[in-house]
Amino acid sequence: MDSRWIAKQMIDFQKTTFDHIYNSMVMIQDHTEKLAYSLFRQAIWIPEEGSRVVNQWAEIFKKGRNDFKVAVDDGFSKMEDSLTADIQAHPEI
Repeated sequence: MDSRWIAKQMIDFQKTTFDHIYNSMVMIQDHTEKLAYSLFRQAIWIPEEGSRVVNQWAEIFKKGRNDFKVAVDDGFSKMEDSLTADIQAHPEI
């Protein structure tokens, strides 16, 4: 079997693994966020400004998380394109 095909399969496996782990992380973080918001609504001793700061922090965190996902997906895409182009350019190897 051609080593380039093996490399492509490894990259596909790594991308799938990353996607599953990322999605699990998102579910855990979203659930934690809901619990925190529930706590803030029930805790009358937490000032409104504190809740706003936590809301802003959560939004910034989500944006960073999404930016990270886009960067990783872009890297996987470039790697796959490079391997595919190499396979198509040199099928005899």
